[in-house]
Amino acid sequence: MHPRGARGAGEGAMEQQANGSVRLVLSALALAVGLSMSATTFAQRAGEDEEAAAPSTDIDAQTGNVLNAAIELLNAEDYTGAQEKINTLRLDRLSPYERGTVERILFSIAYSQERFDQARQHLQNAINSGGLNQQQIDEARYQSAQLFMQEEKWREGAAALEEWFQTAQNPNSAAYYLLAVAYYQLEDFQRALPPAQKAVELMDKSKPNESWLSMLSALYLQREEYREAIPVLQQLIVAAPSKKTYWMQLSSVYGQMEDYANALAVMQLAYSAGLVTEDAEVRRLADLLLFNEVPYRGAQVLEAAIEKRIVTLDEKLYEKLANCWIAAQEFDKSLAPLQRAAELAPNGDTFIRLGEVQVQREDWDAAIAAVQRGVDKGQLRDPGNAQLMLGIAHYNQKRYSDAVPYFNRARQSDKHRQIADSYLQAIRAQS
Repeated sequence: MHPRGARGAGEGAMEQQANGSVRLVLSALALAVGLSMSATTFAQRAGEDEEAAAPSTDIDAQTGNVLNAAIELLNAEDYTGAQEKINTLRLDRLSPYERGTVERILFSIAYSQERFDQARQHLQNAINSGGLNQQQIDEARYQSAQLFMQEEKWREGAAALEEWFQTAQNPNSAAYYLLAVAYYQLEDFQRALPPAQKAVELMDKSKPNESWLSMLSALYLQREEYREAIPVLQQLIVAAPSKKTYWMQLSSVYGQMEDYANALAVMQLAYSAGLVTEDAEVRRLADLLLFNEVPYRGAQVLEAAIEKRIVTLDEKLYEKLANCWIAAQEFDKSLAPLQRAAELAPNGDTFIRLGEVQVQREDWDAAIAAVQRGVDKGQLRDPGNAQLMLGIAHYNQKRYSDAVPYFNRARQSDKHRQIADSYLQAIRAQS
């Protein structure tokens, strides 16, 4: 994303010609002035540059010696010395090509010293010099856009890139990605989407770029385009299989689409890969297993997490574990977590649930004890149900006279009146 520095250009930036002029060795100069070639693919780079260069590329011998010395100092990171060398030149006497070359070197000096505004000005001066061919102009414009991006000047960066795209030849995925980043940072997600899509379209499919894919995925999720996000997240998992974020996002997207089978499948694969390691992830996996009617496995996952101490032992966790065992018809195994959940709960409802499980087990004394604790704790959502459970427990112990008051209280609730009346009728029939 950032323009390259000036290092690595020491090997002969210029070579002396027989006619006494000095000509730039293109590849060395490109490094010396920090040109970024990541934005555009240029076939037969050196040959095309020679053919495309409209202005003369000859440099006066004396000027060439100064530039060579400046470049050597630049490579040695002696930026002050390089600047002083350039200052010995009379800029108004330079040819367009020489002036363009000087401005590109000055850009590299300014960039290396993080004087970005001046660096951009030197790039513009190089363009205005008339000494650059179209390809070099495009490169300078792209570097200017990169500088805006580096300084997080997203609006200016987007505008500069849009201008660059108008003349750039064969821009690759990196340039489209940068434009998408600029619009994303501006929260203009609609304008960010097309370049993000193009970046992914143009990237090397044999080496998927995680940043490119992540940007496109983020945009689809931001726009709630879940179906489009799925193949992108799948590619991200292939590109970075150890990053749990992509697994969790893919499972969540399936959940948003109410495709809970695939949501579970993704979470199970992540679990097998050892990526489900946080409290919320464990709970979500257990919920998906319970929803997809695999409650026994859900209980196993929760118990393993408890043993590894990666979950908080709160009321909701114990209740979730109990629910898994209950759904698996493992009532005996549900008792301990349900008891713990009931003790931690702010009201008596979970004790009522424990009493219902004891009724299922036909442990009537335990049912009465649990429900009574719930009544004593209070704040019940359905007080009539508690009275009904107490009546049923006494009835099944043939303590009919004890059961009657509970059924009478239960029938005061419209919800439970019919069942309570049926028990009262049965009791009267016993008399």
